Amino acid sequence: MLYPLLRPLLFAFEPETAHKLTFTSLEALHALGFATVLGSREEDRPLDVMGLTFPNPVGLGAGLDKNGEHIDALADLGFGFIEIGTVTPRPQPGNPQPRLFRLPAAEGIINRMGFNNGGLDTLVKNVEASQYRGILGINIGKNFDTPIEQAANDYLTCLTRVYPYASYVTVNISSPNTKNLRQLQGADELEKLLSALKDEQARLTVRHGRYVPLALKIAPDLEGEQIQEIARLLVEYRFDGVIATNTTLSRVGVEHLAHGKETGGLSGTPVRAKSTAVIRALATALNGRVPIIGVGGILEGSHAAEKMEAGASLVQIYSGLIYRGPALVAESIRAIRARKG
Repeated sequence: MLYPLLRPLLFAFEPETAHKLTFTSLEALHALGFATVLGSREEDRPLDVMGLTFPNPVGLGAGLDKNGEHIDALADLGFGFIEIGTVTPRPQPGNPQPRLFRLPAAEGIINRMGFNNGGLDTLVKNVEASQYRGILGINIGKNFDTPIEQAANDYLTCLTRVYPYASYVTVNISSPNTKNLRQLQGADELEKLLSALKDEQARLTVRHGRYVPLALKIAPDLEGEQIQEIARLLVEYRFDGVIATNTTLSRVGVEHLAHGKETGGLSGTPVRAKSTAVIRALATALNGRVPIIGVGGILEGSHAAEKMEAGASLVQIYSGLIYRGPALVAESIRAIRARKG
């Protein structure tokens, strides 16, 4: 495969520069019709989750394509679904650079991007220009300067605007890089937010004549009682899905590494066990009433199968693409199918 040869070159650059170079290369290959050289594609074996039909269970996690600028090129890589964002109502630059750090020895990444994105208008224009007709998730958040007490207004603004374009919408309340955002995972705050979102979803369903599922993205740093309470509210408010998990604040096992003490969310291999534990606890609490999308630390096909065995119905990858490249997509699909027999 081509990516293992390219990775040393990409890792020689600062991470955000490498990110831009990767997408420049991917777009060039897409334009020439050669993007498939980066990885093999598996045959479609559709499965139904959240009322949607997915060609395969392996998707792209939010954060890689925040503005939806590269949807068509990413679709060449064989994903069963693509999630873009996080988008906020207004454009924002995010946190000062440097804000993205590799931890190669741990196969981890620390980011404190801060929801840098071009805002709703930019994302919608990019989606409208895309030729992609597969399952598209749009991940929504709040602007950094919106008081936490008014956060619901930002989520409702985003939901209303992206609703006509999304296959499903993810409500991101678990990024550690927006001040106080994780406070919305508390029972009282979460109940108010879920209620408001479901009411708006009902209105939008009537207006547009189509039902767009809502998924909640949660953190890996939750305790047992918090997971139980979130599960209860997801069922009570008839949420359509839950994505477990976002990045972790923990630095266990990486403190001694270069950049290991940088602030931000840690992803990749170091979050794998925490993410899977949350999936397993959620699966027990939900008892099949709300489907789970598993994400966090998938760097081998067996890791994707592990998430499914813990109770996920679908999986997403992100950091694994940085370390393994597009071949991880097909590898994960094959591993999941092999475990299922």
